[in-house]
Amino acid sequence: MPEVQLDQWINELLGAFELKGTEVDIDKVLSLAGVAAHSIVRPAAPLTTYVAGYAAGLAVGRGESDEKPAMDSADELARAVIAARVETTDNA
Repeated sequence: MPEVQLDQWINELLGAFELKGTEVDIDKVLSLAGVAAHSIVRPAAPLTTYVAGYAAGLAVGRGESDEKPAMDSADELARAVIAARVETTDNA
């Protein structure tokens, strides 16, 4: 049931922002949020996903990338930054 609620919510939110037809990989976004929450601190989850989505949106808006590659790239970069932070913290 929660998956259906998330699908409905994302569709409602996309409609409100006039972004109907935009594909959102909910599992990928939630996974990134989970990595940020568990690796940094819990409040890092929404901040990380917001910045990744914002960066992807800018890349698409500037014509530098299509939606999916932009989000994939933003996701990969965010995960790399998290991993580097964890590695630095572990080695300190």
